[in-house]
Amino acid sequence: MKYTCELTINAPRERVIELFDNPDNMKKWQPDLVSFKHLSGTPGQPGAKSELVYNMNGRKCEMVETVTERALPDRFCGTYDAKGCHNIIENRFEEIGGQTRWTMVSDFRFSGMMRILGLLMRGSFPKYSRKMMNNFKAFVERGG
Repeated sequence: MKYTCELTINAPRERVIELFDNPDNMKKWQPDLVSFKHLSGTPGQPGAKSELVYNMNGRKCEMVETVTERALPDRFCGTYDAKGCHNIIENRFEEIGGQTRWTMVSDFRFSGMMRILGLLMRGSFPKYSRKMMNNFKAFVERGG
């Protein structure tokens, strides 16, 4: 399942990247995030792995992020692996007259029982992505 979400943040790209690139900020705009722990590699660089733990409606969801590309301020890409789910995300940032257009392309690939759940909950994945993007936008626009 592949989809694209896009929004414009009322802040210069340099500021958006500064806030986006700091893992300490993640809990400020991802309320479901319980913990973020670096596992291996140079943090934020290609090949780096981190564990993210979320509380999704009372259920613990653990995933491993692997940074696949770091070409900031233009692009940041990674994979996110959880039980039965592999997600490839490409984040693009474009400066537009003092504002920043953030485009996120997500490609979810499910296996096992998650294939059924993925089909049943197809609409919830882009909805959740948009919600997190809007949370980040609000975080940046309130001054980070």
